[in-house]
Amino acid sequence: MSRRLLYTDYRWFALVIVPGPSWYDASPRGELGDDIGAGFAARIELRNASAITDANPAYVSGGLQVKKLLLFLTCAACLSAQELDPAKLLKPATDTWPMYNGDYSGQRYSSLDQINKDNVNTMTLAWAFQSKVPSAIYATPLEVNGILYFTLPNDMWAIDARTGRQIWHFNRPAQSGLAGAGHRGFAMYKDRLYFASPDAQLICLDARNGKILWQIQMADPALKAFGSSPPLVVGDHLILGISGDIADLPGYVESRDPMTGKLQWRWDSEPKNGEPGWETWPHDTDVITRGGGMTWLTGTYDPDLNLIYWGTGNPHPVEAGDARKGANLYTCSIVALNADTGKMVWYYQISPHDTHDWDAIQTPILFDANFQGKPRKLLAQISRNGIFALLDRTNGKSLLTVPYMDINWMAGLDERGQPIPKRESEPQLDGALARPGAAGGTNWNSSSFDPATGLFFANLLDSIGIYYVTMPGKNAEGWGGRDFILHSKSVLKAIDYQTGKVRWTRDMSGSRGGFASSLTTAGHLLFTADASGGLLALDPATGKTLWHTYGGGGSTTAPITYELDGRQYVITPADGVIYAWALPTR
Repeated sequence: MSRRLLYTDYRWFALVIVPGPSWYDASPRGELGDDIGAGFAARIELRNASAITDANPAYVSGGLQVKKLLLFLTCAACLSAQELDPAKLLKPATDTWPMYNGDYSGQRYSSLDQINKDNVNTMTLAWAFQSKVPSAIYATPLEVNGILYFTLPNDMWAIDARTGRQIWHFNRPAQSGLAGAGHRGFAMYKDRLYFASPDAQLICLDARNGKILWQIQMADPALKAFGSSPPLVVGDHLILGISGDIADLPGYVESRDPMTGKLQWRWDSEPKNGEPGWETWPHDTDVITRGGGMTWLTGTYDPDLNLIYWGTGNPHPVEAGDARKGANLYTCSIVALNADTGKMVWYYQISPHDTHDWDAIQTPILFDANFQGKPRKLLAQISRNGIFALLDRTNGKSLLTVPYMDINWMAGLDERGQPIPKRESEPQLDGALARPGAAGGTNWNSSSFDPATGLFFANLLDSIGIYYVTMPGKNAEGWGGRDFILHSKSVLKAIDYQTGKVRWTRDMSGSRGGFASSLTTAGHLLFTADASGGLLALDPATGKTLWHTYGGGGSTTAPITYELDGRQYVITPADGVIYAWALPTR
């Protein structure tokens, strides 16, 4: 497979290799081929990048070895620019988008305001990149040192963040697992990229050229375990989860050494005998050993508390509650884990004894704000079951547990502020109606937070489902039920964190499909997409349209933004195309 490197960040001078009549330019928009270590014929030239012309070379004198040394040193400087400075992970994202959610908070909020509500109507296309793969992009791209990195389930790319020009592309067809699952992107540590593959491997790539450095098997793909979301990089920890609902599997969060892949610690979604939570499962079968709680979406992190926050998925067998009577901890929960040891500090179960496939893997969003007159360290989740939960993230105490849509499955709250499910809404042999349907509510698509308005924004399905149990009794396995959506409508809701009440709702329905995420900025903008293929910039206070265009397909991922060379870009993937938008150049 051919890989070519584009050095986009080394702008002070250009190294030009002239092997005869042809020119090979290593300046910010040029390329060096894979054979850069070969001997060179005519000359090596060092020129100011702002004065690169064929008629104005700046010659470097010396023999062949001097030229090779200069070439090596220059290339080393160029390649070092592709490393991610660890300090970037602790700062608000401006010239970079270094992780899945942009920063550790999960807010998907940017302090950039060059593009704002007063001028966004002039925003125009800067470039577009077509993946040429017949699959929608689910990944949130990373942007580091002027390079965008993104994935599809079997493909990985690096492209120039200023021009959209491809730097490298790596194709790796999955051998098993769930090859058609959506893939949500890379994680990055120094000069390495990490990809959780559809055949349940953790793959480490060299960010400079896309070559595999190592790969390890995370789980058994024969049981349809698969990777779908990027790890979370915290210090020298690579923290990740696993996906898989088809066969009964136990969920976990684990930490690995980013240089070697060696296991550092592991936390299991199901407690061991004698641990708290063991009593929430039956023990006349082995159901607790295969009880689900998959951890298939990237969590968040508080550096001051040194806690990671992760959502867990539904219990197994799916939609068959008689086989696992009890609350089934720690499935459908938000858990706080010590980043260095994996020890659980607290939990909050947002769907006890789930029987509707309502994973609670939605991003636990972290923010500091006043609540009821007191400054608090807060965590919010807009969960798939129709509940908005606001917690004190230092201890997991419930502050608000409020429906953000019409629901019919909750009887009330227990002493910990956790929902109490209604028995009559559980799947039945002749069917039971429940709201929302199995798709939610929200799902894996990311919500965002706007500190200026105090609003959370969630694209969701206002849906009703009918649920059947197909394997009654305690011996159910795998998918023990079936569900069907009777009605659904795509909407965008703005939720006030102080009350949990919906401030405004916008109809997002259409025929193009997709399940868009959102991005907020200090320019008083909310970027998202609707199900008609529309790419949108809205007023976060009101939901009013400020800018829109047609992207040609549904959006199944999140916008991001960054600023390079004094110009702000907004990236909006749609189907298999990545669009970059900016204000017109003057």
